Amino acid sequence: MLKRFLQRDAVQTAFARLLGLYLALVHRTARWEVVGLEHVHSALRAGTGICAFWHENLPLMPELWRRGGEGDRRKLAHVLVSRHRDGRLIGEVIRRFDLTTVHASSSKGGAAGLLSLVRLLRSGEVVAITPDGPRGPHRVAAAGVAQLAALGGVPVFCCAARASRGWVLRRAWDRMRVPAPFARIALVVEPCVTVLRGAEAEGLAAIEAALNAAQAKAEARAA
Repeated sequence: MLKRFLQRDAVQTAFARLLGLYLALVHRTARWEVVGLEHVHSALRAGTGICAFWHENLPLMPELWRRGGEGDRRKLAHVLVSRHRDGRLIGEVIRRFDLTTVHASSSKGGAAGLLSLVRLLRSGEVVAITPDGPRGPHRVAAAGVAQLAALGGVPVFCCAARASRGWVLRRAWDRMRVPAPFARIALVVEPCVTVLRGAEAEGLAAIEAALNAAQAKAEARAA
């Protein structure tokens, strides 16, 4: 009975709003160290790109939008989420940070999902993707991100973040960390990865390596 109550849309919406308020508090009180933001600015000046980060980083990545989108705030606005309940929950949360959700799948659902994202990229928008989402495996990039980069002809800037204090959701597949207020937070962006048509496998390996490099640097700086 409790489970059914918690799954009601009104309850989920209220929880999402409370979570959004909490994360806004975290973002305002954190001591931020941002490394590699010039890679985002470079991509935006050249046109557009794909922002990629591991799913566990979702609570902290809106700060990249606030800083990286400066000068052209309509960009870096579209976050790819699933159509499942957890995707709708994420959508409710990130609206507080002036981000827009895109309900499409670059790995499951195939051509229709990819084409809708390609259209966004070709119109000059930026798409944010968690290559191991929405259900994992943890820190394993699905092929869709490389396929999208090749089709859209845009670079991928790989990012990561880590807070010095917080709580790990140990039962969650992505081992997400909920950051604590007043934490020190490191946000790292690696140099852009270019994926050529016909070389998607090599591009995917480079994206995964860049994601892991960004994560390692963020964790070391926040330690």
